[in-house]
This record gives sequence, C-alpha cells and structure tokens, in this order.
Amino acid sequence: MKKPISATIDKKLIDWINSQLKDNIKYRNKSHLIEVALQILKKGEDKNK
Repeated sequence: MKKPISATIDKKLIDWINSQLKDNIKYRNKSHLIEVALQILKKGEDKNK
C-alpha cells in the first residue's frame, strides 16, 4: 500500500527531476522517479551490510 509523503527538496534537484520527466518514457511522474531513486539507494545500502 502506498502512502503520500511530503519533502522539501533543493531547487536544483527539482529542476533535474523535471528534466528527467520531459520524455515520460523512464518515469511516469515525480512520485515514480523518487520511488525508483529510493529503491536504488536502499539496494546500495543493503549490499554494504
């Protein structure tokens, strides 16, 4: 089950996110991009344990 969250993000990161969403091929929306990024971060941390 997905739950909404709120986050404060630096403008440069928001600009980068928006640039990644322009083609709508890789990511459906901001939430999808952020979820994918967090999954990658988690996977990297799980490898380091």
